[in-house]
Amino acid sequence: MSDEIRFYRSNERPYGVFSNLFRREMDFEGINFPTAEHAYQYGKPRKQEVCDWLMAAPSPSLLAVAAHGLLSWDIAPGWSKHKVERMRNVLIAKFQQHNDLRQILLCTGDAKIIEVGTVDNDVNRFWGEVNGVGKNMLGILLMEIRATL
Repeated sequence: MSDEIRFYRSNERPYGVFSNLFRREMDFEGINFPTAEHAYQYGKPRKQEVCDWLMAAPSPSLLAVAAHGLLSWDIAPGWSKHKVERMRNVLIAKFQQHNDLRQILLCTGDAKIIEVGTVDNDVNRFWGEVNGVGKNMLGILLMEIRATL
């Protein structure tokens, strides 16, 4: 077992399941979403019309790009303070609802989990690392959830 598990793309085996873009339906806040990314981004817009527009994106990656490009007046007040907690809750739901995904997470043992971005920007350096630099919040949350499971 490696000391580090690095992932990024949802189609990587076996750890692509850690990506929020991995296609697996989940229920969150009483709504069925096609991916964890959808469940997470659903909480970001200030207005329902913007939320509906985001949810209609033709792929999870385009949803992410569109959501990251929202202008400040389209984002719900307090989003920056609540986004990590929302992500934590989305991930808890994802891994509680899918035994196969939970088993992959648990089989990582005590390895450090790192989302490794390929494009250097603030979002990728917050949720993961780019060229070894970043907060890796997604990886930290995954390790936290693994410990509680």
